[in-house]
Amino acid sequence: MDVKTILWPTDLSAHSRKAAPHVVSLAEKYGAKIYLLYVAVDLCAYFPAYGNYPSADEMQRFQSWEIEQAKKKMEGICAEDLSACPNVEIRLVSGSAAPEILKAAKELHADMIVLTGGEYGQQSDAVEPRLSHIVSRVLEASPVPVHVVR
Repeated sequence: MDVKTILWPTDLSAHSRKAAPHVVSLAEKYGAKIYLLYVAVDLCAYFPAYGNYPSADEMQRFQSWEIEQAKKKMEGICAEDLSACPNVEIRLVSGSAAPEILKAAKELHADMIVLTGGEYGQQSDAVEPRLSHIVSRVLEASPVPVHVVR
């Protein structure tokens, strides 16, 4: 298997950062470029449920703030978790996570996607833990291998 590009989508949580050692190991093994992806929430998709829409200025101000904060956190991840990898690029997009991850994989010609499990049903009495809907949707539709870190 030839892996030249690895797409690592992250929600910037401590849980998602558990994938970092796997991403680094895979990138070093294959000499691959890493694309670190953050998908900002498209809040406009949620407002119809509440009946009120913020003004365009309020939306723009919030989205700019979110992207700025995400970029700072991603730069921290690069410095702290990906410093062993010289070829890393940050990507920030807005939208629904699974479709945006799949779109980025196609546009960036990713050879592999690395995700954290994000399981539901992790209670001690859970018989069958289920993967999050985002991970499940990416696994179902991805044209490339998906490495899921539990």
